[in-house]
Amino acid sequence: MKDIVITGKRLRLEGLIFTGCFIVAFLLNVFSIVFYKTEWKELYTQLLWVICLSCLIYFLFLVLRLLYFFLKRIFVAIRNL
Repeated sequence: MKDIVITGKRLRLEGLIFTGCFIVAFLLNVFSIVFYKTEWKELYTQLLWVICLSCLIYFLFLVLRLLYFFLKRIFVAIRNL
């Protein structure tokens, strides 16, 4: 059985992508606080929902990256025929 090796470069890249997703979700929370004129304590009281939203954004982005990867492999395979 082969071992799966995840490089440090890949871990850093995925960490940066997730950090970007968290920042987007956090900024959406800030926007909603300003737009709906609610209390600023929601920045920390709704943090669990921000984390859930950032995971959702990350997995949607992951699906798009996988789709791009597979389409790229298909087109390269077709071109090499």
